[in-house]
Amino acid sequence: MPLLMLDLDNTLVDRDAAFRDAVTDFLAAHGLPPDDLAWLMSVDASGYTPRRAIAEAMTERYGGNVTGDAVRTLLDRGAADRVTLPEPTRAALAEAVAAGWTCVIVTNGRVVQQELKIRHTGLDAIVHGWVISEAAGHKKPAPEIFHTAAATVGASLRSSWVIGDSAHADIRGATGIDARSVWVSNGRPWTEPTFRPTHIAVDAASALHHVVGARRTSG
Repeated sequence: MPLLMLDLDNTLVDRDAAFRDAVTDFLAAHGLPPDDLAWLMSVDASGYTPRRAIAEAMTERYGGNVTGDAVRTLLDRGAADRVTLPEPTRAALAEAVAAGWTCVIVTNGRVVQQELKIRHTGLDAIVHGWVISEAAGHKKPAPEIFHTAAATVGASLRSSWVIGDSAHADIRGATGIDARSVWVSNGRPWTEPTFRPTHIAVDAASALHHVVGARRTSG
C-alpha cells in the first residue's frame, strides 16, 4: 500500500486556534491584560519555540503573578485539550484509508502533548501509526524521521507523499526523501525560492482529496 505521511499541528488539527483559546482563558483566569494574547502567540510561534523558552519569557513578564504550575499546565495541555479534528478532514482521511493508503502522522514535538492530541481527536482510530520527534530522536525535515515513519508501518518511501503546513519541516523534508508533497497553505502564499511542493491546497481535506485523486488518475 502507498505511504502517506501527514503533519499534525495546523495541518490535520488547528493547533494555533486551540492554543489561542487556552491563552485567552489563562489571561482571564489570572487577571492579566487581554492584550497579552498577541504577545504570547508571537512568543509561541505556532509551537516552534521550545517550551522552556516560552516558560522563561512568561516568568520574566509575569513574575509572581503566575505560578510555575499554571505555566506548565498551559504549555503541556492547553492546546492539546482543545484541538478538534474538522469533519471534512476526518472524512477525507477515512477516504484515503479506504482507498488503500497507509497513513502515518509525522510530527515534531513532545510525546505527552502530541499523543494527547492524536487520542483526543480520535486520530488514533483512523491512522495506521504515528512518529513523534521526541521519541524518534530526529525532527523534520531530517530524513531519518520519515524513514522511521515508514519502518513503523512496514512501508516503503518509494512513491510516498507528505502533507503539511510547514515549508521548512514538511516540504523541504519531502524533497530530502524524494517524496511528492502537498503544502497546506491555510491562505498563505508560497515564498520559498529554492524548492516547491508538488501541489498546494488550502486545507488538509483538499490536500487529501488531491493525493487520493492523483493516485486514481495515475492508476
